Amino acid sequence: MFWSALPGAISLGLIWGLMAIGVYITYKVLDFADLTVDGSICTGGAVCAVLMASGVNAWAAIIVAIIAGALAGLVTGIFHTLMGIPAILSGILTQLILWSVNLKIMGQANQVVDSRGSYVIVSQLDAGWSILIMFGFLAVIIAALYWFFGTEAGCGIRATGNNPNMSRAQGINVSLNKIIGLMISNALVALAGALLAQYQGFADINMGRGAIVIGLAAVIIGEAIVTRISRNFAVQLTGVVLGGIIYYIVYQFVIWLNLDTEYLKMFSAIVVAIFLAIPYWKKRYFGKSAKKPKQPPEGGGALPAEGALTAEQPTAETDPPETAQAEGGADHV
Repeated sequence: MFWSALPGAISLGLIWGLMAIGVYITYKVLDFADLTVDGSICTGGAVCAVLMASGVNAWAAIIVAIIAGALAGLVTGIFHTLMGIPAILSGILTQLILWSVNLKIMGQANQVVDSRGSYVIVSQLDAGWSILIMFGFLAVIIAALYWFFGTEAGCGIRATGNNPNMSRAQGINVSLNKIIGLMISNALVALAGALLAQYQGFADINMGRGAIVIGLAAVIIGEAIVTRISRNFAVQLTGVVLGGIIYYIVYQFVIWLNLDTEYLKMFSAIVVAIFLAIPYWKKRYFGKSAKKPKQPPEGGGALPAEGALTAEQPTAETDPPETAQAEGGADHV
């Protein structure tokens, strides 16, 4: 059963890996703790589902969903830059707004996407084809992001996240760069939501609950895997996608153990906590920087404190015995 469910876990991991790329842009590149993603992924799914239910083409529905996600990021950026609201609170406020907006868009708590009667880009009915489609999506997106963040505008966003004060001193519009970064991030998250709605056949008001946790887990897992290979930006983004795949394979393994479904959320939290703790454990207990305690002198006794003088370390004010005797002899002569 586990192996038969593996293609579905990989395809879901690829979709959530796309969402994790959006989290990576705010969390790592922009250094912005954005919680908007819990709402914007649902916004993308809701917009796509409603439009497809109205007969709109799947590709056109995805484009509108991307625009809706970018607007959600714009609202968070305005809260933070123009109104001076802290980053976390800005995301929480936008997330609360999106809850009402998403309910209004769908008109109910969920919206069905007819995967059998209408054309969809990805579907759980054909996980193998969905995996190929998602690989193509991600290759194009990673290539586009790699190019963009190498341009002057992209370097400005990276500089803003690295050192906003220095960037401001160099004449970079820090506020504008934050808004652009948030719009790009939430546009990618909404794209993932639209693909997720098509894949699972419905959009639900709760589909984004815990999305930030999954995204951060994918970012940290991917970073732990590829950091030693290369720090190239495209490699880092690929590692984030790989982190999403690993997360969902582990999640599928927990389901395969036939555990009570009421504990799924608990086990999901435990899995995320373990993956988040791995970098700390690795650095704390297995890092090369861990120094061995100094050994006491062979004759026993305590180690001398740093800067303490020993019998073999003469001070500048006190001449060595040999020097003092030589000078005394010279004066006597």
